Amino acid sequence: MDALTAIFSIFAALCCIWVVWKLVSRRKSLPCPSWLYRMVEMENPLAKNSQAKTILAGLGVAEGMTVLDAGCGPGRVTLPLAKAVGADGKVIAVDLQQGMLDVVQRKAQQENFTMIEFAKLPLGEGKLPAYQADRAVMAAVLGEIPQQAAALQEVFAALKPGGVLAIAETIFDPHYQRKAHVLDLAQAAGFAEVGFTGNALAYTVYLQKP
Repeated sequence: MDALTAIFSIFAALCCIWVVWKLVSRRKSLPCPSWLYRMVEMENPLAKNSQAKTILAGLGVAEGMTVLDAGCGPGRVTLPLAKAVGADGKVIAVDLQQGMLDVVQRKAQQENFTMIEFAKLPLGEGKLPAYQADRAVMAAVLGEIPQQAAALQEVFAALKPGGVLAIAETIFDPHYQRKAHVLDLAQAAGFAEVGFTGNALAYTVYLQKP
């Protein structure tokens, strides 16, 4: 098997996994398992509007802030947030899976980041504390949550007045959520849209708590 054939085979296998995952996800909650974390920690070059640097660019994160990373996964956005808030700030990394939190914790130790706090809990089940965060992020996670409306209400309560939530989605994610659907849920929770960047492949929408 030559290199081109091998690459094509891998690509075809990934496409099959994506299709099956998307179909199954329509029937039940199916978060990315922690053993597949390398697949979701990479920045997709075709989805620049949902990359960590784009999310942070419009979020206005500053040193000393407290930021909630709701559904942090393997830390694709968590670590850039930690760099942005600095030693005097705090990032709260929340995830349902301990395996994902373990990955973020290993990365944080390698970077000597002590400003990251970890919380293992599901979103949308009334277990998210009222952190009084300055900012929050939900990157490619909303579609994995069975109780989406409740999850956004929890994040709303976890923000300070004037706090901003960034929701990032990409069509390459089997759990992709349309912007119109996200806005319906967000506005019902009390958020107001204050910014947007994106296209058909990926987007980030910014929502403010009054």
